[in-house]
Amino acid sequence: MSLALIFTRALDGLNARPVTVEVHLANGLPAFNLVGLPEAEVKESRERVRAALTVAGFEFPARRITVNLAPADLPKSSSHFDLPIAVGILAASGQLPRDTLAQYEFAGELGLSAELRQVRGAIALAKAASQDGRQLILPAESAPEGALYPGATVLSAPHLLAICRHFSQNQPLEAGRPPEVGASVSYPDMRDVRGQQQVKRALEIAAAGQHSLLMAGPPGTGKSMLAQRLPGLLPPLDIDDALEAAAVRSLTRAGMDPRQFGIRPYRSPHHTASAVALVGGGSNPQPGEISLAHHGILFMDELPEFDRKVLEVLREPLESGEVHISRANHSVTFPARFQLVAAMNPCPCGYFGHPTRACRCTPDQINRYKARLSGPFLDRIDLAVEVPAVNEATLMAAPDGESTVVIRERVIRAWNLARQRQGKSNAALTTAEIDRFCTPDEAARALLHTALQRLNLSARSFHRVLKIARTIADLTGTGQIRSDHVAEAIQYRRGLG
Repeated sequence: MSLALIFTRALDGLNARPVTVEVHLANGLPAFNLVGLPEAEVKESRERVRAALTVAGFEFPARRITVNLAPADLPKSSSHFDLPIAVGILAASGQLPRDTLAQYEFAGELGLSAELRQVRGAIALAKAASQDGRQLILPAESAPEGALYPGATVLSAPHLLAICRHFSQNQPLEAGRPPEVGASVSYPDMRDVRGQQQVKRALEIAAAGQHSLLMAGPPGTGKSMLAQRLPGLLPPLDIDDALEAAAVRSLTRAGMDPRQFGIRPYRSPHHTASAVALVGGGSNPQPGEISLAHHGILFMDELPEFDRKVLEVLREPLESGEVHISRANHSVTFPARFQLVAAMNPCPCGYFGHPTRACRCTPDQINRYKARLSGPFLDRIDLAVEVPAVNEATLMAAPDGESTVVIRERVIRAWNLARQRQGKSNAALTTAEIDRFCTPDEAARALLHTALQRLNLSARSFHRVLKIARTIADLTGTGQIRSDHVAEAIQYRRGLG
């Protein structure tokens, strides 16, 4: 029989949907037809496969070859279809035994010399193959990444000939092994920042509850330095979150470094970034910065300098933790549970309210500058804090305040309290969960009532005050929310208007 069935996958966001590569050889004039909604890089596989089989010493069948990528209504992209197509041709022409091929899935790009090259999405491919009970054969460069998924059986193949020896000459392929995770990352110390005790306190609260944070202050006051120290306050990723974050990075053309597995992402896009760069997109949708920051930090410096339309597209992901990208014939969902940390100047020149530098901006210029941030966008930010200029005496003094290690211990205790209580961070609580887990005492309830009347808080702001107060209570180890917790939480909301 001149028909072979080979199993592989098509990447669909973080999912790897099953694809059967059906290869049929028929009599007639030599031809090589590829059907099943292949995109350009898949169509080009015909020439790569033809050259690779010839160079490797195999016979390329001089027959009418039809390759169907089923299901036909699923768009196929990525060069990893090269390997399953080549294996299918070898099996259909009798050059490779096919009795055990059904136990395997294949993914890999072929060079003209039949060597195998790295592919995208190895973790997603390994996860899907493991769930279906099959072994996955990947290029040697991608096998360590695929082997990161627990329970997956990943085989490493440097060359097409190695795969053929595995099936026909009893020379098994080596198992892919995840790389050893190196020493813990060394983060900058919080003690390096002179003064700014209130901002450090806000960073501690943001880290403990995974709250979004906006810092406003003149140039050179340490906003970027403080943001760079936030990752050092966060607990390490658990295995499930680390796999999700790594799987998103592996979908990009740059891929992911398996040695960075388990390290929280820290993304800092330039203010000229487009909406597509931030949320993802393209004809073959790719994850954007907010998805690459999944379970990590997205730092947006010079926030008002971003195009307003770019900022507005962040509103839904900040609430839902995911982003939906729709095209005419395709839609993809990427996770985007990121922690937003932003910095801005108080005015265009940056020196409004500075104790020694005169501001050159008119009131209209200042209002237009602040108006670049819409009310609905600001309403989705949890904490806002002013970063004032530091005086000379503070700059010249010895380092003060607590170190990152000390603050991190408190953050981890509060983090663990929240997860034991509700299974998630305080920032991710739903309305029903806020009613259940964020119950204030009578004095705190009275203070909230007064704040609602005087500050005209929206319903979203009210819930955010409760979530921040819940985090502050966790940092102090208190079960119920007290009035002092609420008072501090309200102070961080007043800067958002």
